[in-house]
Amino acid sequence: MEPGNDTQISEFLLLGFSEKPELQPLIFGLFLLMYLITVCGNLLIILATISDSHLHTFMYFLLSNLSFAEICFTSTTVPKMLVNIQTQSKVITYAGCITQMYFFLVFAALDDFLLTVMAYDRYVAICHPLHYTVIMNPWLCGKLVLVSWIMSVLHSLLQSLMALRLSFCMHVEIPHFFCELNQVVHLACSDTFLNDMVMYFAVVMMAGGPLIGILYSYCKIVFSIRVIASAQGKYKAFSTCASHLSVVSLFYCTVLGVYLNAGATHSSHSSAAASVMYTVVIPMLNPFIYSLRNKDIKRALKILFGQMS
Repeated sequence: MEPGNDTQISEFLLLGFSEKPELQPLIFGLFLLMYLITVCGNLLIILATISDSHLHTFMYFLLSNLSFAEICFTSTTVPKMLVNIQTQSKVITYAGCITQMYFFLVFAALDDFLLTVMAYDRYVAICHPLHYTVIMNPWLCGKLVLVSWIMSVLHSLLQSLMALRLSFCMHVEIPHFFCELNQVVHLACSDTFLNDMVMYFAVVMMAGGPLIGILYSYCKIVFSIRVIASAQGKYKAFSTCASHLSVVSLFYCTVLGVYLNAGATHSSHSSAAASVMYTVVIPMLNPFIYSLRNKDIKRALKILFGQMS
């Protein structure tokens, strides 16, 4: 079949987690609560870093960018699912599906790149503390964030354009709560070999590359911490990257768990349920992880709440 949307399909059906009517109010309430916590928690982190001049550093600039990405990441999937539950509809238009997939990929990749840049920032801060302000100058900081955005947008644009070339059969059902790239591609009637190759290459480059960078940074950090003489010095050095390491571990462990589990069980509904971890739960937990152990963030939040009261 020639590339192109020959069948002129106008919509997909998002099957979600369960078709049992009695479970829909519970699912709606649970996801609405998690979404509100995610948006409010990450928004508070952004406001705290903007309002407190002591937090106008590259580390907190990255954190505010990550919080913004988390809000957008969750907002690409959850609101549409909540609307479908409320209206008792499973429909998402073809254009809406491609758009959702595009923005989901943008902010998923941006999360990945920002976590990598944050690992590099911690590496410089711990391994080269005397040269930190020289190395992490405003020009380099802005360039790193800009490159992260550009790479994320280009990757998402490539994947979305590749999906647009596919032809789909009528009555296409997606056994997921959002238009996940792999699910959409493998519902096509046309040949998906090129799409699969692009996806596999992107996984290696967009996920494997940043992961190697993060592991390399932390290997250097561990070696630097080991040579610190005092226990207090070691604890202080480790505490500066503990929050970031927790988020990285959660992100990569859940993503790998989702796709390894999906490959083992061949259950799309199981994959959809597991995907909640990295699409909803981790963005919700991030503000707590970064604020509970961070005295600067807690002080900024107290000042912010004091100004609001």
